Amino acid sequence: MIESPDRRITPWVGRILAINAIVLLLQETVLTSDYLAQIVSFDASLALQRPWTLVTYMFVHAGILHLAGNSLALFVFGPSVERHLGSRLFLFYYLLCGIGAALFAVVVNILGLHMESFVGASGAILGVAFAFARLNPDAQLMVFPFPVPVRARYMIMLLAAYDAVGMFFFNDHIAHEAHLGGLITGISFFLLRSLGRPLETIPLPTIRQRVPVATRSVGSAGQQPLVTSRPSVVAAEPSLEEHNTMKEAVELDRLLDKISATGIASLTPEERQFLDAMARRRRDLH
Repeated sequence: MIESPDRRITPWVGRILAINAIVLLLQETVLTSDYLAQIVSFDASLALQRPWTLVTYMFVHAGILHLAGNSLALFVFGPSVERHLGSRLFLFYYLLCGIGAALFAVVVNILGLHMESFVGASGAILGVAFAFARLNPDAQLMVFPFPVPVRARYMIMLLAAYDAVGMFFFNDHIAHEAHLGGLITGISFFLLRSLGRPLETIPLPTIRQRVPVATRSVGSAGQQPLVTSRPSVVAAEPSLEEHNTMKEAVELDRLLDKISATGIASLTPEERQFLDAMARRRRDLH
């Protein structure tokens, strides 16, 4: 549970939820073959022979409870991330985390830690959960079985620790390796993205030097000697575009301070729209 004023579902979150539900319905009614289930699930030892399973396993689930858990997590974390990244980049990020989860399982298998074949979107969703925690580190979450809210940043740490321990010590038929792989892929994505897109500087008004002006002062004998005024530096009047840029920069600083102090949930819908517009403009510049 998240304290957020905007719970509207976003386009690709809705489509992924629908695809997963339809696939499970087909699994339970029409496509019930065990062989079909095997060729769409991911087996780390058969990744080269079945490369399509790097993607297909994400849309297959082991039952209604498995689907319900993943769907709830995607519904909670996904919309905020999609609104921030944009729909196209969100879909890319979701698939990237899922594929990264599977590839991490391959590496673990090569290193000698045997894994069973697995299905489900948990690896991709752990990547989405990390993105949510990165964007909303102080969001309050209710995580079973904890009876008190947990901040998003601490939730991710708890999940990472749980999966790291589970990978070596739990025999609970949960693909902890895939969970960690999705998380690591998400961390890598944002790290590379931040390195490739340094902070932009806000353009400031240009400074121009006033040109010395020769003037005449009237002397006692009627003479008018030339007197040169002292050069001075003055700021040029900002253009309308520069004025709007500075105004937006001030508003952006105010909103960032507000988020830092009280969390993103404290923003009004109008303030969220302003941040979304600024994010889209920055993406367009790149």
